[in-house]
Amino acid sequence: MNNSTLLWIGVAVLIGFVGCNKYNGMVDKDQTVKTKWGEVQNQYQRRADLIGNLVDVVKANSTFEKGTLEAVVQARAAATQMKVDASNLTPEQIQEFNKNQNGLSQAMGRLMVVTENYPELKAGQSFRDLSAEIAGTENRCAVARGDFNKSVQVYNTTIKKFPSNLFAGVFGFREQPNVSAPQAAQEAPKLGTGKF
Repeated sequence: MNNSTLLWIGVAVLIGFVGCNKYNGMVDKDQTVKTKWGEVQNQYQRRADLIGNLVDVVKANSTFEKGTLEAVVQARAAATQMKVDASNLTPEQIQEFNKNQNGLSQAMGRLMVVTENYPELKAGQSFRDLSAEIAGTENRCAVARGDFNKSVQVYNTTIKKFPSNLFAGVFGFREQPNVSAPQAAQEAPKLGTGKF
C-alpha cells in the first residue's frame, strides 16, 4: 500500500469515528428531549386527575355555579384528550397542546375566584388539600416545562454545531420545538375580578 491509500484509510476511519461519536451524542440528547416531554405530559396528567377530584369536592359541598364547573370539566377533557408523540414533536402540536393546557389553567383560575363566595367550601379540609396539591402540581408543570426547554436547547445546539450538523442531516435529526408561554401569560392575572 502506498502512503496516499493509507492516508485515505486513516481519514475514513477518523470520519467514521467522529460520525459514530456525534451520532451517539445526538441520540442521547434526543432521548433526553423525549424523556423530558414525557415528564411534562406526566405532570399535566397529574393535574387533570387532581382537578377531577377537586370538581367532585366542589359539587358535593356547595350549590356551585354550574357554568363554572362545566367550563372546568370541558377544559379538562380537552387538555387530556390530546396526546403528543415525543418521537414526532412539531411546533404546531406543542402549540395546540399548550392551548389546551392554558384553557384548563384559565378555567381553574375562574373556579378558584368563584370559590371566594363559598367560605364553607374553602374551609373544608378536602378542598384545602386538593387546592394545595394543584398548586404544587402547577409548580411541577412549570419545572417540567423548563427542564424540557433546557433539553431542547442542548439538543438543538448540538445538531446545529459543526461537524454535528453534517451528521444530523445525514441521520435525520431535526430541530425540536420549545414549549412557550401564551401571549396572555405576559400580563399578570387580576385576582378577585374573575378575569384571567
